Amino acid sequence: VQVVESGGGSVQAGGSLRLSCTASGLDLDDYAMGWFRQAPGKEREGVSCILWYDGRSYYADAVKGRFTISQDNAKNMLYLEMNSLEPEDTAIYYCAVGDLNSDYDGCVDFGTWGQGTQVTVSS
Repeated sequence: VQVVESGGGSVQAGGSLRLSCTASGLDLDDYAMGWFRQAPGKEREGVSCILWYDGRSYYADAVKGRFTISQDNAKNMLYLEMNSLEPEDTAIYYCAVGDLNSDYDGCVDFGTWGQGTQVTVSS
């Protein structure tokens, strides 16, 4: 299994970026995929995840209304559209593959990670 992110960069506050992630080597219908981020000096935190088989998505409170997670089933691609970016969004963003919970309505146990992509938002 290989996970590769792309699309990071530097923007001014209020700007937008779109991150992309490709996952190869598995049937994603059996999994969830998610975006995480780690800012300097802080622990890694979850940003958003999606249940691949039905597209249900979940967001951290800090990004609700500004970020949108989406999928392209044909290409096995995951995206994170980030709008109204704030300096507090500056971090390395990681894409990861996780499991579905026992009720098939949540994302758990992310075990396969990409290398990360830097997002820098200046004020």
